[in-house]
Amino acid sequence: MKKHHTLLLALVCALPSLAWAQWQWVDKDGRKVFSDRAPPHDVPEKNILKQPGYHGKPPSSPTPAAETPANANAPTAAPTAAASTPRATAKDKELEERKARAEAAEAAKQKAEEDKIAKQRADNCTRARNAQATFESGTPIRQTNAQGERVFLDDAARAAELRRIQDIINADCKR
Repeated sequence: MKKHHTLLLALVCALPSLAWAQWQWVDKDGRKVFSDRAPPHDVPEKNILKQPGYHGKPPSSPTPAAETPANANAPTAAPTAAASTPRATAKDKELEERKARAEAAEAAKQKAEEDKIAKQRADNCTRARNAQATFESGTPIRQTNAQGERVFLDDAARAAELRRIQDIINADCKR
């Protein structure tokens, strides 16, 4: 029975520690909001009442300590950008790292696809240039017609095929 009491006591002591990782802020309607996630970016820092890792109200932006009535007319320093942004939590950093890795993987995938297309284009150019050299050499060329018969190309068909090959070279090999 003592073990059950000890276990129950440990559980009761652990429950408040779970509530420490809570955010608390006042929304635009003036209601208090409690959440385990950071408030939206449109919530001003002054409305954040509690954040994980800090108990109580978060520190306000620093004020110049040397400001006295004697130098009250002196210009004040502009608030720093770090003071106006909420502190990044470990979870936020992890999400940013995960996002960066996903973007890098996507960029690598896109680069690999572009390299593959460039290689195919180079292979097509090589084949087209070889075909052009063959057609310009004057050797007889045979093709298969619609009936499956092998026929030699006449001069008109040879010139038409050479124009088609040159169009392919002009379109794909000049890039």
